[in-house]
Formats: sequence, C-alpha cells, structure tokens
Amino acid sequence: MKNFIVHTDDIRGQMLKEISCASLEDLFKQIPVKLKEFNLSNPLSELETQRKIKAIANKNKTEYSCFLGGGVYNKFIPAAVNYVAARFEFLTAYTPYQPEISQGTLQVIYEYQTMISRLTGMDIANASMYDGGSACAEAVLMAHRIARGKKNKALISNRLNPEYSEVIKTYAWAQNIEIEWFEELPDNVSDYCCVLMQYPDYFGEIPELKKLDTTLIVCADISALSVIKPPVEADIVVGDIQPLGISMNFGGPHAGFMACKEVFMRQMPGRLVGRTVDADGNQAFTLTIQTREQHIKREKATSNICSNQSLIALSATLYLSLLGEKGFKETGILSANLAHALSKMLNGKGIKTLNKNFFNEFVIEVNNSDEFLAKLKSQNILGGIKLDDKHILVCTTEMNTEEEIVNYIEAV
Repeated sequence: MKNFIVHTDDIRGQMLKEISCASLEDLFKQIPVKLKEFNLSNPLSELETQRKIKAIANKNKTEYSCFLGGGVYNKFIPAAVNYVAARFEFLTAYTPYQPEISQGTLQVIYEYQTMISRLTGMDIANASMYDGGSACAEAVLMAHRIARGKKNKALISNRLNPEYSEVIKTYAWAQNIEIEWFEELPDNVSDYCCVLMQYPDYFGEIPELKKLDTTLIVCADISALSVIKPPVEADIVVGDIQPLGISMNFGGPHAGFMACKEVFMRQMPGRLVGRTVDADGNQAFTLTIQTREQHIKREKATSNICSNQSLIALSATLYLSLLGEKGFKETGILSANLAHALSKMLNGKGIKTLNKNFFNEFVIEVNNSDEFLAKLKSQNILGGIKLDDKHILVCTTEMNTEEEIVNYIEAV
C-alpha cells in the first residue's frame, strides 16, 4: 500500500530537484500574479446570447455532399433510435454490477449479441467492445491465448484500417507479441498465432477468405455483411458498429463488436449475456461469462476491459430492429449501387478506379489529390479521403443521391 501514502518532505524535495525548482513557491512563480485583461463584451440577456451564438454557428458550412468513409460512415438513422435510446430506462453507458436486477438491459444486450452472431455467421458474440481498433487488438491477444503462448508472432494485413493498426501495435508491444505485416498472404502461416485481415479492406477491396492453419481473425464492415457473404471461414470476427445507427460524431464514441466460434468462447474478453429460466420457469437473462479481473483472479482474466458500450450497442440493436432484415439489405444494395455507378462514371471521365471487387468504397487515381478534393469542396462536396498525392478513397452510402453522383462528376 506504499503507493497510497502521502508524500514526505524528502519525496517532495526529490521531485522539485528533478524539475529544477528549489521550493513549492518556486514551482508556482511561473503563474502570473495578474492575468491579462480579456476583451469581453458587456453582459447579454439569455435571448441575446442565443441570437449571438446562432449567428456564430451560421458561419459554419454544413450542407456538404459526403463521400467520406474509411471506418466512419454517413448513415441514415431512424428518429426512433435516438428517441428510445434516450429514455431514462436505458440512458446509461454502463452495465450494472448487480445485473440480474436489470433484466431489460440484459435482454437488449442478449438481442444485440444474437444479431451480431447472425450477421457474422459466428456461434457467439460478446456484449460489445470499446471500438473497432480495440476489438482488433483484443482479438490478437485472444488468438495468442488460444495458441497458449507457443506462437509469439501475429501476421496482419497492411490493408487494415491504419488507426486499428496503431492500436494493435500498442497492445502487442505490451504483451511482447511480434507483429509482421503482409500484402499477399504467404503459404505457410502455421508459425503465427493468428492472421488478421479486413473484409472489405481499408481500400474497399473484398479479399478472398479461406480456412487457415492458424486462427483467422476477420475485421468486417458490419454494413457490408448486409450484401456480401458473412466471413464464416474466420475463427474470430471483429469490427465497429458505428454504421448501425450511430452518428459520425467527429469520430466517436463508437463501439466494437466481437464474435467467434463457440470453442473459443471462454477466451473472449469482456462479458457475455445468456438466457435461462428462473425458479418459477420464467425467462431470465444473466451475465453468463465475465472473464474480467473484477470478477476473477487477475492472472486468469482474459482482458482488463472493464465494461462494454451498452448504450451504443442498444442503438445498434434498435437500428437493426427498426430496419429489419429486408431494410438492412436494401440500404446495403443502395450503397453498393451508388458506389459502382459513381466508379463507372468516373472511369468514363478518365479517372481510374483501382479496385476489382468492392462494396461501397473504392480508390481512384488522380493527378493531384489536393487539387482534386479542393475543387470538389468548392462545390460543397466532400470528395473522399486523401491516401497520398495521387490516390483518394471514395465512399457512398444510402444517404447519397443520384443527383449528388451527377454533381460529383460535373465538379471534376
């Protein structure tokens, strides 16, 4: 408990010496005695304040046609999603420590798990992860546990979302797991604890999946699974649920999902809700598995993840429930059709598409990425994500219209 004892004079002296201060008073000398005068206007009434703030806000340009993707997508969100999620019965991002008294929350998580399992083609899913990046990293650690530490190298596609890659590097470094990157999958993968691929990958290409002689982790675009076949060849499937009724929010907060084959269930991080019956024979929900250090011995915990993104998982569940299987598929088909139409029209103008097989994202080759995107932005079009000086990642969703596609072509 020594870390919780207050600092002694000797400890304070050592700390001050380290930062070249003679005393505590010396430490605070850098703070000016008198702060500079702020150029503030006279006080305003509440009504005047509202008008002034609105006038400032109106300077923002918000009416853009959005063709941005790369992990965060502009999706249609039914009004009922946020309305129901904001009700006081649900409005918490945390799962209670005595969850069995919260049957409604547990049922929502159970339904969420069921939906994720169906979409991914896996046997089981957990209650959600922090985001797509942490879900990928936790999956690598999970595969390392499955290999029982006998394989200390992970093989990861360099076509993975670069933000996810950075998270994996941090997790792997802390666990002394060596990361190797690949463009083309080598023939012999048995020396690695896992192979991680994105489906479709960050550049929009849909790779061919096959069973491997090691744990296969697939980072899947959950909205793409409305159209393309689920990655049933995988052992673990992860990703981000932002496309399922979660607004873009400047990049967060989002939530991750994780699903796997049943044989690996007890190696999953986080928690898992199960359905059973109570003493009276009535349906009941319970936290079946909680492999976290608050509940079991730290050395036996699968992860230090403490909770799950219950509120965002709730929104995803509401979104899928409101759209239904048919509606969810229709949004996927619409997104794909718009992307392929835009690609074809760009090719007709001499702008090359580098993808062979894609869902709703693709890479184009241009003479100058900055000039290309600036020209589109001047026409209120966010034309894509700059990859380098000559390549741009373009994305469409059901929020785009045929008119926006035509405007994009005319602007270039």
